Amino acid sequence: MYEYELHKVMQAELIRRADAERLAREARRAERAVRSTARKERERTVSADSDRQRFAHAA
Repeated sequence: MYEYELHKVMQAELIRRADAERLAREARRAERAVRSTARKERERTVSADSDRQRFAHAA
């Protein structure tokens, strides 16, 4: 009976560890996605800049 209880405790611990690792992976993946989205937003060009001349014309 002792071995069975020990087995159940170890099984529960392994399940807890697997859940914790899965949660950590999902958090890293979500953080990476947020950074990627922020980077893409930052790199977009503003449409008003494309209409304007970059340098003034020489007289």
